[in-house]
Amino acid sequence: MLENLSIFLVLLTVGYTSGTLLERRHFRRIREREAQLSDLPAIMLKKPLDAQQIRDVRLVSGSVVISVDYFKKFVASLMNFFGGRIAVYETLVDRARREALLRMKEEAGDAAEIVNIRIETSSISKNAAQHIGAVEVLAYGTAIYR
Repeated sequence: MLENLSIFLVLLTVGYTSGTLLERRHFRRIREREAQLSDLPAIMLKKPLDAQQIRDVRLVSGSVVISVDYFKKFVASLMNFFGGRIAVYETLVDRARREALLRMKEEAGDAAEIVNIRIETSSISKNAAQHIGAVEVLAYGTAIYR
């Protein structure tokens, strides 16, 4: 019994520590890339801001799958039991959404803007208890080249 509790606490600690470090590092890289790509507008309007002199259009997309660490699974299980907001999953979805948008912008290259942006989100790797194992986010839009 004590051995099982020790294993559980070690897994929880390792999950929290590694998950926190990896998440912080990923957020730092996301902020750096967002700053580099801030001059490329990505809007949800269906039409370009300036419809004159369009040279080319192309569908661009960015996709990412991010898994849930052991600590987040544990906290989410507690929140499912007691009810309430599951903040640990909110950061997971935020990271995935921002990463997918960045990958889409990077695929657009020297586009003037990206219009008609859409974002699809899905959970994958559900186990028998219906706990999310990973989240996938797909961002896509129309790149306008001038």
